[in-house]
This record gives sequence, C-alpha cells and structure tokens, in this order.
Amino acid sequence: MSESTATDDPQAVAQAAAEHIAKATGVPRHDVALVLGSGWGGAAELIGETVAEVPATDIPGFSAPAVEGHVGTIRSIRIDTAVDTGGDRHALVLGARTHLYEGRGVRAVVHGVRTAAAAGVSTLVLTNGCGGLREEWQAGTPVLISDHINLTAASPLEGATFVDLTDLYSTRLRTLARQVDPSLGEGVYVQLRGPHYETPAEIQYLKRIGGDLIGMSTALEAIAAREAGVEVLGISLVTNLAAGISPAPLSHTEVIEAGQAAAPRISALLAEIVSRLA
Repeated sequence: MSESTATDDPQAVAQAAAEHIAKATGVPRHDVALVLGSGWGGAAELIGETVAEVPATDIPGFSAPAVEGHVGTIRSIRIDTAVDTGGDRHALVLGARTHLYEGRGVRAVVHGVRTAAAAGVSTLVLTNGCGGLREEWQAGTPVLISDHINLTAASPLEGATFVDLTDLYSTRLRTLARQVDPSLGEGVYVQLRGPHYETPAEIQYLKRIGGDLIGMSTALEAIAAREAGVEVLGISLVTNLAAGISPAPLSHTEVIEAGQAAAPRISALLAEIVSRLA
C-alpha cells in the first residue's frame, strides 16, 4: 500500500477497491470471502469455477504479498453450492495478505477484509498456518478458532469505535464446519507481531494465559470484519509445534512443507465448508 493510500480514509479506499473488483470480474456482489494462509491456497481450485483473477497490485490499496506461500491475486469464484440457492453465489478469494510485521501499518493489514465487506460479503473465512501449543495437534492438523488473544498492541479500530467481540468467531459457523468434519478441534488463537518466532519461555506464558494456537495474522482482520458486520469463521492449520514443545528448531521452510503436505486434505475440507456457507 502506498504512503498516500495509507493516509486516505480506509473505508473510501476499500470502496474504491471493491468497485474495481466488480468491474474487473464482472461480479457486482460477492457472498463469501476467504483469506487463504499458508497451506490453504489449493482450496481455491476446489470451490468452483474461477470467473476472473486479478493481480492484487492492480487494485487500490493492495500490495504484492511479502511471504512465500501466499499468492498475489484476487480471485472471483462461482461457488459449487451444497444445495440449490436459486442463483449463482460467488466467493472472493484474497491471496494478497499483508502482515503487521511488514511495517505497512494496520490499515494495510485489514484492507482486504474491508474491501470484502464493501463488495457485499456477509461471511468471511480466515485461515492461517500457525504454531501449536498442544502436543496432540501434530503438524497438518486443522483447528477451528474459538476465540483469540491479540498481543500485537494494535487495533484496526480508530477513534471512539467500541465494538463487542463476544462470539467474534461465529459459534454457528463452527457448528456448520463440524457437520463437515466432526473431528475438528477448536482453540484460542494468539496473534503476535513477529516476524521472529517466540522463545520457549514466551510459549509457556502463552499457554498459561489460555493460548492454544499462535501466529502472526488473523486477529486484527477478524476485528475489522466484526466492525463491518461480517460473520467470521477462523481455521488454523498447525504447521509445527511451538518453541520448547518440540525439540526441533523452528523455520519458515517447515511451515511451507507442512502446508504442502496437508494441502489436499485441508483444501477439500475448506471447499466443502464453503459450499455449505453459500
């Protein structure tokens, strides 16, 4: 996101981005949006027919992703729904996620979510690759997010904007997801700023305050979605056990490899969930 864009009204920039997407894709309104984190990209191929794919850098407020494992496009997909909806339903797949540690500011981090809301989306699926704080969740395990702890010392809300975060990660949508896969566990996601990984002592602290999953995305996006009135489903892919829980050192290569290994299974899971959401 350019410096000039970052200082503009964020809602106006999101509206401009949504209008650009509508014109570029020929789809005036989208129903569901997905932010596909590490390991989740393959789901886009299974959701339905791609109507259009646009480079993120062509859309106001978006930048190319800075992290390996994220694509740099915005895609409109006609959803294969589980039941007859009486008309086409469309998913907006946001493949250009910005992380707080990139230094572009919180507005850039949540711009995709605000754009999705401006595009008419009522349901948002946030996915990520994360570290696990429970030994029973080995690499490759998908976990529903039931709540979060935001330790970024930041918020996407500006001014006297007081937003209730009770049931931020929709109980209704988690119940629907478990209808697809009853074995799905759930836990509390902790977002830190990064980009460094945590020390073993920090991991023990996070366990004591109620954390189960840990990463560098998602929470700020979920808050922005709630502000916009969008219902949120969060799903994490455990790509590694956190520092001190596993004796192995942490690396981003490990995250990518775990995501690739789990991709076929979690992509099929997510596609089935989206078909029911729509």
